[in-house]
Amino acid sequence: MPRTRSLAWSELKIGVLMIVAVGIAGVLIFSLTGSRGFFWQRYTLKTRFAAVPGLTPGSPVRVAGVELGTVRGIELGGEQVDITFEVNKSVRDRITDQSVATLGSVSLLGQAAVDITPSTKGTPIPDGGSVRAGRPPAQLSDITETASQGIGEITGLVRDVRTGKGTVGKLMTDDRVYAELHQFVTSANDVTNAIKGGRGTLGRLVTDRQTVDALNASLRNLETMTQRINAGEGSLGKLLKDDAFSQSLTGATTNLRTLTDRLNRGEGTAGKLMTDPALFNRLNDVTTRLDQVVTKLNDGEGTAGQLLKDKQLYENMNKTVLEFQALLKQIEQDPKKYLNVKVSIF
Repeated sequence: MPRTRSLAWSELKIGVLMIVAVGIAGVLIFSLTGSRGFFWQRYTLKTRFAAVPGLTPGSPVRVAGVELGTVRGIELGGEQVDITFEVNKSVRDRITDQSVATLGSVSLLGQAAVDITPSTKGTPIPDGGSVRAGRPPAQLSDITETASQGIGEITGLVRDVRTGKGTVGKLMTDDRVYAELHQFVTSANDVTNAIKGGRGTLGRLVTDRQTVDALNASLRNLETMTQRINAGEGSLGKLLKDDAFSQSLTGATTNLRTLTDRLNRGEGTAGKLMTDPALFNRLNDVTTRLDQVVTKLNDGEGTAGQLLKDKQLYENMNKTVLEFQALLKQIEQDPKKYLNVKVSIF
């Protein structure tokens, strides 16, 4: 009987040691996993990337830079790669449909990680749901390729400059361009010196106080005139401020537009003259005939033309008129001499 009790106590000690070892192992596992939690404290999510260089099962999953999960599976899904990972349930309300999963890096050695941006504005993604993938970050190879292209372009640019292509190239290789640039700089220097010396309008404006005062006075007058216009003074001010004046001007414009429309429709004499070809032709004929009459008069044709051109005829007519006037005067002075009326009765 004592032997049986001793054997049971030995077995009990082994069991206690096993329990302690399991506890220590659990503590070690928890300390190694950190905030990832135990398996019952995690839930599964998915995402999809175009490429996953450096990402392997066991790679960390970070939420806002904090490591809270682990990558569990990587599988090809068509032209993209499906990623399955586990995350601690404590951040479930921060991983929503507004969150974005991107491929980050852990170190410069190429080890990758899945980075998730937290967002509390959307709806939390359920267990087994997918996180929207964001724009992939630039890889070192892409940066290297871009840098190589930039270096190549710089090399080509330097080659073109050395061969005299472009403005900079001509400036470095063409003496004529250099001379013209030097002349331009010299001219600019002369202009600057002239301005500093008070020559010309700009020079006076810079150095002559009287010119500056005159310009300031002009600006003040312009400001005063603007204030008067804004206050409604003068014709321009009334045009801007006085509704009656504006309405009168609008009425005049309307009447002018009405008159123009009537002319275009051929109403009235002026309208018919503008639109009626027959009236225009008649007026043109009258003008032509009047021009012919004037031409004949100038050429001395007819009585009126000879009267304009023949000086002797003019003098004779003038003499006749003078004599007729003298006769009338004599008749007025002595009418009995010229007016003798005899009446006889049969």
